[in-house]
Amino acid sequence: MGRIPDEIVQQVRDRVDIVDLVGRFVSLKKSGHNHKGLCPFHSEKTPSFNVHSERQSFYCFGCHASGNVFTFLMNAENLTFPEAVRSLARECGIEIPETASGEPGLAERLRAANEFAQARYRAALEVVDSPGAAYLKRRGLDASLIERFGLGFAPEGWDFLTRELSANKISAEVAERAGLLATRTSGGHYDRLRGRVTFPIRDVRGHVIGFGGRALSDDDQPKYLNTPESPIFHKREAFFGFPRALEPIRRSGFAVVVEGYFDLIALCRAGIEGCVASCGTALSEEHGRQLRRRTREVVLQFDGDEAGQRAMQRSLEILLPHGLRVRAAALPAGDDPDSFLAREGAEALRELVEQAPPAFDRVIARAVAAGCATPWQKADAVGAVAPLLALVSDRVERAALCDQLALAVGAEAGDVTAAVRTAARDGDAAGEIPLKARVSSSDERKLRGLARSLLDHPVLAARVPRDEVLALVPVRALNSLLAALLDAARAAGESRLDVEQIASSLEDDARQLLHALAVEESQLDEGSAARTIDDTLAWLRQRHVRERQRELTRQMRSEGADMLSLLQEKQQQLEERRTVHRQPPSGSAT
Repeated sequence: MGRIPDEIVQQVRDRVDIVDLVGRFVSLKKSGHNHKGLCPFHSEKTPSFNVHSERQSFYCFGCHASGNVFTFLMNAENLTFPEAVRSLARECGIEIPETASGEPGLAERLRAANEFAQARYRAALEVVDSPGAAYLKRRGLDASLIERFGLGFAPEGWDFLTRELSANKISAEVAERAGLLATRTSGGHYDRLRGRVTFPIRDVRGHVIGFGGRALSDDDQPKYLNTPESPIFHKREAFFGFPRALEPIRRSGFAVVVEGYFDLIALCRAGIEGCVASCGTALSEEHGRQLRRRTREVVLQFDGDEAGQRAMQRSLEILLPHGLRVRAAALPAGDDPDSFLAREGAEALRELVEQAPPAFDRVIARAVAAGCATPWQKADAVGAVAPLLALVSDRVERAALCDQLALAVGAEAGDVTAAVRTAARDGDAAGEIPLKARVSSSDERKLRGLARSLLDHPVLAARVPRDEVLALVPVRALNSLLAALLDAARAAGESRLDVEQIASSLEDDARQLLHALAVEESQLDEGSAARTIDDTLAWLRQRHVRERQRELTRQMRSEGADMLSLLQEKQQQLEERRTVHRQPPSGSAT
């Protein structure tokens, strides 16, 4: 492959529309004579990347990148000039005459190896009695879906692809660089994907850059296996679902992000387009940039269990700094898109995704569900949400969300805003909620005294109602420590507690507190420790009643309050308060 004639270069340039090419990488909007979007070559939140249709050129006012269709593709895909010309020529159906010998570039050879592997995997799926085809049929995939996503099958055995590549004169070294083969310690190569359904992973221009493989049995581990990274396959920026998702994303104005390959296919079976899935990794900064270049809104589809909630929050930490507006579609616990689709039908799954609420609604609801009855719980709820709010770049949106959080928690909007500012500086957001929401030093001394009494005299754990106390202690470290001490004391009987064994089960703050208590020189006698426990229990109960009284008073002042039920509850609280004052210590005889 020698020099490309100038007239061919010009022919390719004339045939390719730069707006169409750039639009595969960036979401463009018409602005006068130009189209504008976020620059793909540097990070930005305000579009400064301009594409001029008439001149067939681009320019970024931010990083000053500029050029034509060839220079854009060279920068976007790290190609040489001849590689960019040949790549675009193939798309246009323009034949480039060979004028001299030479080798194609590495990227081109890797893509060629992947395309060959894709053809062989597809052929292996279509043979009679293919185990891969039987597996896909059990999963409910018909021929049109299999064709649409290019699914294939890597047969069992170690050298199916190795032999096919060799027979077609594709070097094992190139295939190894592409991630298709691995090196044997004894010499030679073997297939990386074996006995797996294959998923071709494509770039925005449709080139196969890597593969995912799913084992046919859940007993085979790992269940999913991807080919390793290569010069053309970077998992932190690749999405399964490209390029077919690009036009639906542009048309609908949002992208749907799912966790797995079959999750994405299930959504497509339900008629939901514009879906992408990461390739065996959590969402990364580059994924966030890729999404923001193409849309302003993202719907995260995730499992409704605790692990799914945590995954959603981690995804928000990645997506929010890019100015993305995120909605959250939560499946019922125990469901995946396949099972939900089979049970509820396509319309229900579409409704779940298309009517997904803002992700912050779920984040705030989760924080409030942990408890907001006491000032400390309010502080913890704000502290849990404030770091995410600090990542919202739009000031109006952030202010509205602060008001929403304040209303849900029962805190002052100004205090929540201050907490978000503190979180933006990597500070303690809960510290901005006044106490009203902080444990005072005297309160903490009481709780430390309770922990110290249990540490010195574990036999006294019988005096402490475990669940009640843990519900009333607001400080996480002290709560965790008291739970561990009570559990260890009841297991130990009259024996001494093993401090290091308890410490091994605690997180850093609680472990440090345990060690601090363990090295204090003064030690309470058993009688003093018993009185400390009884006094602390009485104080916790009285404080809880007082805080609930204040909360009821606040609710009574709000518009639309149910005065009758609130007054009845307030009367009950007063009776409870009198009972607490008369109540004997937990371990006392009555």
